[in-house]
Amino acid sequence: MARNRRRSSRSRKGGFSTGAVVATIALSAVALAMIGAFGWLKYQAMSSVSLDKASLCPTTGPTSETAILLDITDPISGTTSLDLKNQFQRLVSGVPVNGAIDVYALTEKEGELERTFHGCNPGSGDLANEWTSNPKLVQQRWEKGFQKPLDEIAGKLGSGASGEFSPIMAGIQRINLEAFQPLPAGIPKTLYVASDMVEHTPAFSSYRDGVSIDKFESSPAREKFRTSLDGVQVKVLAFQRPGQKFKMEELAAFWKSWVEKNNGEFAGFTRLEGLE
Repeated sequence: MARNRRRSSRSRKGGFSTGAVVATIALSAVALAMIGAFGWLKYQAMSSVSLDKASLCPTTGPTSETAILLDITDPISGTTSLDLKNQFQRLVSGVPVNGAIDVYALTEKEGELERTFHGCNPGSGDLANEWTSNPKLVQQRWEKGFQKPLDEIAGKLGSGASGEFSPIMAGIQRINLEAFQPLPAGIPKTLYVASDMVEHTPAFSSYRDGVSIDKFESSPAREKFRTSLDGVQVKVLAFQRPGQKFKMEELAAFWKSWVEKNNGEFAGFTRLEGLE
């Protein structure tokens, strides 16, 4: 009987030791989880992107650049304006978080553009981390600094005034120098050109010289407006005027050749609905 009592005593002692070990492991796991959670929150807070107050762009620079050249040297019809507005809103919605967008209005003076918007997409409140930021404030910042001013631009499309010249190439050259070339290598760059795509300057005019790339190459405009579009995707949103003698296929071929001769990537030519 004594032997059985001793065995029972050892069993009780062994059971107590096993339970203590299990409890210790469990407490350690909880402690590690708490430390990990705290570390993760601290990392999230420290890794949040610092934004410039005026542009809402990262202080380290945007992660992409989208530039839009709007040709308002002539007014456009209501149908074309509505189509352009829809296209504009779609491409704005496609700008990634921390990506920049610059909107320029073409003027009749070569290389003199009106920049109507410059800023980055800071992300809406839906993307905010409720543990490390205030989603409501993030949403207000996004609406006030990004979405609202771009909506206002979209609402004014089609309200241009007739101009003497249409220096599209000079406008692209200016945007390339101002918006694209200062960026580090590897940053995605996209240019949208919304225009009738009829180049008209003293150096080269499609009204006078047609849409022959060979005639352009032999004109003074070739050297005057050449620009290095390395790494830039160029997409065209083309208007059409009543009685316009140029076929859209001819204009598309001309501008594709011009973009590629300037080392750019021609990424599409879309004809908008309606007539100017």
